[in-house]
Amino acid sequence: MSITLKCHKGIGDKVQGIALVSDDNFSARYDLDRIKGIFSRPAHKLHGESYEKKILVMNTAKGGVASAWMLNEMKSRDIYPQAILFNAANTILAQGAALANLTMCDRFEDGDVTQLIKTGDEVIVDPQAGTVTILNRK
Repeated sequence: MSITLKCHKGIGDKVQGIALVSDDNFSARYDLDRIKGIFSRPAHKLHGESYEKKILVMNTAKGGVASAWMLNEMKSRDIYPQAILFNAANTILAQGAALANLTMCDRFEDGDVTQLIKTGDEVIVDPQAGTVTILNRK
């Protein structure tokens, strides 16, 4: 049985993948080793986890223009998350996602997305429809 969550219409293509979830915040500049494709900041709740080709589910975006540019750099190296879902994204990171053509959605009607989706869930993110469908619960 699938579960469909409603969110604000987002950016990027419709994608399907496995979720990696944390109620921590996200900075492409300070939290990631963009060469290895892992969370590298020791204090981050996902430290040591690979984000490559995952659907990241995070609380909020942090950082400025450099963090936004890094989304495009990650995409150019082909080491990037398939999508990023936030409770609340910031405008600068949304612009970075648009530049990189990286799928991103936020503002979920059903509550805290970091509680609604679990690590290992298989999900479909459809930013144009403003939906995220959980296909298989982990």
